[in-house]
Amino acid sequence: MNPGRIAMLNFSELVSKLTAPVKNHPVMSMAGIAVLVSVLWGAISLLSDGDAENSIQTYTVKQGPLKISIAETGAIQPKEKIIIKNEVEGTTAITYLVDEASEVKKGDLLIQLDSSSLSDKKVDQEIQVQKAMASNIDASENYEVSKNQAQSDIESAQLAYDFAQLDLKKYIEGEYPNSLTAAESNITVAEAEVAQAKDTLDWSKKLYEQQYLSESELEKDTLSYTRKQLAVELKNESRDLLVNYTYKRQLAKLQSDVTQARSALERMVRKAKANIVQAEARKSAMQADYERQLAKLQKYINQLDKTKIYAPADGTIIYATSAAQSQSRRGSRTEPLKVGNSVQERQELIHLPTASGFVVNISIPESSIGKVKVGLPAQITVENIPNEIYAGTVTSVSNVSNAEATYMNSDLKVYDTVVTLENGGNTELLRSGMSCTAEIIIDQYENAIYVPIETVMSVGGKPTVYVVRGDRIKPRTVETGMDNNIVIRIASGLEPGETVSLHPPLDQAAVVETSYMDFSDESSAPAAYTSNALKTGSRETGSAPLSPSGVTGQGSSPVEGENATAALENRKNSGSRYSTTGAIDASSSSEGMPGGGGMGGGGMPGM
Repeated sequence: MNPGRIAMLNFSELVSKLTAPVKNHPVMSMAGIAVLVSVLWGAISLLSDGDAENSIQTYTVKQGPLKISIAETGAIQPKEKIIIKNEVEGTTAITYLVDEASEVKKGDLLIQLDSSSLSDKKVDQEIQVQKAMASNIDASENYEVSKNQAQSDIESAQLAYDFAQLDLKKYIEGEYPNSLTAAESNITVAEAEVAQAKDTLDWSKKLYEQQYLSESELEKDTLSYTRKQLAVELKNESRDLLVNYTYKRQLAKLQSDVTQARSALERMVRKAKANIVQAEARKSAMQADYERQLAKLQKYINQLDKTKIYAPADGTIIYATSAAQSQSRRGSRTEPLKVGNSVQERQELIHLPTASGFVVNISIPESSIGKVKVGLPAQITVENIPNEIYAGTVTSVSNVSNAEATYMNSDLKVYDTVVTLENGGNTELLRSGMSCTAEIIIDQYENAIYVPIETVMSVGGKPTVYVVRGDRIKPRTVETGMDNNIVIRIASGLEPGETVSLHPPLDQAAVVETSYMDFSDESSAPAAYTSNALKTGSRETGSAPLSPSGVTGQGSSPVEGENATAALENRKNSGSRYSTTGAIDASSSSEGMPGGGGMGGGGMPGM
């Protein structure tokens, strides 16, 4: 066996030994790993120089069982559970905590929180409720008094207005006409008396001239006549005074009284309404304050009740901190739940499983999420339960990336996925929080044609392989299927037993030759197949073999065409797995050194 072949066969063992410090010390930088890989590859290149000049590294197209799968680590979790949270406001301390993993019955005390502060607040609030209740009663009674007083004041004002109107009407229609009639009657009587006095005076004058009447009696009749005339004049002046002054003044006064009474009534109505509204507003405010104080007291009572958390159902106790640690991709720094810990409102405290089933929570990387669909089968293996494989089904795939993982690493995009385990088997051995690996079966083929990923490259935007016949090589467009990061399925374009180059010429990516290329003359061969290229184990920059996602990347290193099994074995040792049926069983797990696409998408060529 030549040195190059020995190097290829023992490369996996060499990688395993030299990367052991990296696995034991994960803090080692990627730069250090890249240097280590470069040294390894340089050593292999030196070992393989002797045989590279005389051979083109090829691979014989295989046909057989093929499994396309994705494997990710996760944790066993209950299928259905009740999440018990802290409902006490603010920060409270735990004074009692039931033991984890203990079996509880519905109604059992699980957690008790410190209630001293809430008890003091409750007592203070009871005092505030009593004060608010007294104020509310006072406001209610004052409101009733205000309504009665307003009604009484309005009635009084209305009565005064009605009286003023009656007084006006009485004067216009009664008092004034009567007074006017009386004045005119007095004038009529006085005028009659004047006429009578005049007749008496005239008669007295005749009698006086005939000496039948004395002078004093004549003067008496003259004085009586004069008095009667003055009385008529006085009566006329009284009537004129009544008509021209008294009537007008009294009419204006009474009309003014009516106007003032109407205005007083309007003012009283408005004032009464204002007093009622004010009293009602105070009553409503006191009622609202009383209800608020009462609600606050009830809140403190409810909060005190929530300081004791009871089991809502039968189950096994799982601390929320333990569940978080088992689900965290990067480990959790959350302090374990214990007596004396301070907890926040709405903080998860306990998970209480309510069903016997289990699920596995895993995170699928962005590069593989397009392959995972709800309903795909899965196989779950648990680290602490050897020789047991549990069947499951993908039941949930998140539509958005995990925000926590993105926050920790902006370049990391993973999607939370749930795999539900099927009932049956030794599920009684499972415990919540157990570490496991879930392998999602994307597809399986009983008789598929496949080649290593690095044999396929993109030429003119089409997947192309280079078929080798003797010393000649010819590009051929093929139709590809899915890959498992080691090999890629060929849907059409190749037949089993054909030979393809493991070292496709990258400088031919833009040009497709229709005739076979002859390598007997190095000047006409692609740069990747010249003696110098083979000696150094390098290829010129150009288009790369197809990556699992269909995007070209850096190519893989050559492997011996005579021993493709050794090449696949190298991949197996670097993180891929094989099924017991002989089908190639590789996952897209990030553990180990993935083949085909190189390490981290570049750096070390695939094996």
